[in-house]
Amino acid sequence: MTEATTPGTEPTGAEKPVAPGYRFYVLAILIFVYMLNFLDRQIIGILAAPLKEEFGLSDSQFGLLGGIAFASVYSTLAIPLAWLADRYSRVWIMTGALTVWSGFTALCGVAGSYGQLFLFRMGVGVGEAGGVAPAYSLVADYFPPHQRARALAGFAFGIPLGTAAGTLVGGLLAAEYGWRTAFIVVGLLGLLVAPVLRLTVKDPKRGATDVPRPVDPAAPADAAPVTSHPPAASSAVGRTASLIMLGLGAGLMALAALNYIDLIALGNAMVLGFGGLLALVIGISLMIARSTASVVIKKKSFWLLALGAASSSVCGYGVAGWLPLFFMRSFDLTLREVSWYYSGIALIGGTLGIWLGGMIADKLAHRGKGAYPLVPAIAFLISAPCFILAMNSDWLIAQIFADGGTRAQSLVVAFLIFIIPTGLNLAWLGPITASIQNLVPAPMRSTASALFLLINNLLGIAVGFYYFGWMSDLLAPQFGDESLRWAIYTGMGFYVLAAVLLIGASRTLKKDWID
Repeated sequence: MTEATTPGTEPTGAEKPVAPGYRFYVLAILIFVYMLNFLDRQIIGILAAPLKEEFGLSDSQFGLLGGIAFASVYSTLAIPLAWLADRYSRVWIMTGALTVWSGFTALCGVAGSYGQLFLFRMGVGVGEAGGVAPAYSLVADYFPPHQRARALAGFAFGIPLGTAAGTLVGGLLAAEYGWRTAFIVVGLLGLLVAPVLRLTVKDPKRGATDVPRPVDPAAPADAAPVTSHPPAASSAVGRTASLIMLGLGAGLMALAALNYIDLIALGNAMVLGFGGLLALVIGISLMIARSTASVVIKKKSFWLLALGAASSSVCGYGVAGWLPLFFMRSFDLTLREVSWYYSGIALIGGTLGIWLGGMIADKLAHRGKGAYPLVPAIAFLISAPCFILAMNSDWLIAQIFADGGTRAQSLVVAFLIFIIPTGLNLAWLGPITASIQNLVPAPMRSTASALFLLINNLLGIAVGFYYFGWMSDLLAPQFGDESLRWAIYTGMGFYVLAAVLLIGASRTLKKDWID
């Protein structure tokens, strides 16, 4: 099947270049959809206090709700959906995804129990699984390589915009009308935007903005063109990885069954069963994406980039999800005050950090592709001490003013310092996602992005959100209400690990890069 006959695809044709105005319109729409993606994903952070009160949750239980409930399906289903996006209309897939995640967000507002809310959050993850990887591919096909990091950084503006909107709108609605109204209103907003996405955004020709390669006259006639389908490639590596995950999943499911009928006593049957099911889904996803997996699995740069980003995301997602509750516990802010306070930090810091990360990486890339991971690596090393300093603004003010300063001064100083690490911890988005796009040929980009997101989100969201809640409960007997502060301190080590991995990627990326 050729590009012209791919269902749902509307090729622009090489003879009709995309107008710059339309290109930026598409980017604006994709940013807005990504904003809704993060709004629905991150709204749960600002609603921590009312949800914990409503359902009587511990920090660990809330960590599961914000982490594994979402990340387990979001990460694994992204691969088969991206596989479809590499073959069929990316816009149709994103439209369906937006409809599903928005609908389940609205349903969260009618949940009557912790179990129902957990399932509805899984539904949000199902929808959002199809919302990001196809968008990465669309951006890469609308913008040429020398603008890609900045364009993807611009797309990533959806993260701070969505985080800020979720915090502000969700918090204010919850303070005024209750947490249920907050979920319902933001969910319905997404349902209104879905038709606009479908009717106004076209699928461009895949690889349309890539630099044409010179054709070898001696090469076979079928070797040059880029088609809508991924090129044929050996899938042995991907198949082997898939079989390993399927075997692991089957083993865990068997252990769960034996545990359940009391033939063995090894861990928790529910945990084993859930882990086994997750491994089975990953195995099936890898089998579907085995051709692309076979390409990226063999590249050191892919693993270093994915694990480096995932390490940073443990803090990025975890801290973003728990800071609203930290501000209420340690800074004595109300829900309404936190809504304004944290949304300002997320908006200002996030947009500055993402844009500067993409711009600086693009500027330095002419000296070597290693600049793409090196820029965020440096940013992470600066982020950790800045977070710790911002959380201790009272101490900092006391060093400056003889009378110890005022609460207002402390809050202002904390706000200004928090902007720095909030921006720096998002500086990786443009450079790293641009690097992933250039590890594979154009027809494999959606699936490669999904494989990257599988690692980044399964570790970043699931581990990050749960880790800080679990650590807070663990430290509570010693530190009381300040346990969350100390939990966040311990998580800063993930930034150091992320920097080390990305420095390694800066040394291997040139070898693995595909122009």
